[in-house]
Amino acid sequence: MDDSVLFTSSSSRIEAHYSDRWGDVVISQVKLLQEAVDILLDTGVRGEPKRDGYNKVYKSFSDIIGGKEGRFRETLLGKRVDYSGRSVIVVGPSLSLHQCGLPREIAIELFQTFLIRDLIRKHFASNTATAKRQIKEREKEPIVWEILQEVMQGHPVLLNRAPTLHRLGILAFQPILVGGRAICLHPLVCKGFNADFDGDQMAVHLPLSLEAQAEARLLMFSHINLLSPAIGDPICVPTQDMLIGLYVLTIGNRRGICANSSYDALGAYRQKKIGLDSPLWLRWKLDQRVVGSSEVPIEVQYESLGASHEIYGHYLIIRSTKDEIRYIYIRTTLGHISFYREIEEAVQGFSRARI
Repeated sequence: MDDSVLFTSSSSRIEAHYSDRWGDVVISQVKLLQEAVDILLDTGVRGEPKRDGYNKVYKSFSDIIGGKEGRFRETLLGKRVDYSGRSVIVVGPSLSLHQCGLPREIAIELFQTFLIRDLIRKHFASNTATAKRQIKEREKEPIVWEILQEVMQGHPVLLNRAPTLHRLGILAFQPILVGGRAICLHPLVCKGFNADFDGDQMAVHLPLSLEAQAEARLLMFSHINLLSPAIGDPICVPTQDMLIGLYVLTIGNRRGICANSSYDALGAYRQKKIGLDSPLWLRWKLDQRVVGSSEVPIEVQYESLGASHEIYGHYLIIRSTKDEIRYIYIRTTLGHISFYREIEEAVQGFSRARI
């Protein structure tokens, strides 16, 4: 509309130019014509831009084709991608490393095609129109969320944070439905994305073909990409709040109770006899030696019947009267025990997943 007004102004001045043939009038008409053409091409080229009756600046040709919302960047160079979404990221500490939290509104749009297919296939809807109506009235139709959960279980999504400067800038995750409007991300994968939680946005894409889904599962899942492809160092390492939490878990002093197993220590914690950072002596397996060949005890205590206690820096060895090792205790905390049990379960789970 704006360019038509400016074009009409230019046309009228061209007609006036060819109708007048008198000296100064011709020169004046040429100047007015040049001014009209300049404003048509760029409304601000002659200083103050031209405005309409509502004091709104007219859009020239350069305004229409230039800038982020111009014709080239808006519709020719960049287009909206189907089966994609975008939102702010927030931390999801309860998620597994291979999971991401997907807002309900984004998930219902991304998986709508698959949701309609399953609603019809399982006879909850007779046709596409009925399925769409159920999705529109999803708050009254709990079956929609149940079917959506089933669809999402076998379908990974891709998360990308611009700029994508290396391979770890786009990874695959197993989506989990969450409330709110923000995408939840596990804190350990932030380093690969160079992301933090101060308002960063990430895009989510849905792989459609079986080949794309297989590639996402075999090559792009976050729990598979644990090392930097450039230098080989671990990329998923705890930082900031995680380090503080690990420090609190593993701190302790030199005194404490004795526990025969990690379950006894956990029971004492539940009975509030000890805390996460309370020191304790944990009985160790005899087949797992902790004594170095060159290590000597700090102190050796002998009982009246001949048994002995060899005290080292971080462990204690109890020997029988025949100088046989009866028990080995290591100095630790419940935080240490919980931390290493989590690592052991994660390694075992990863090994089973690889098999």
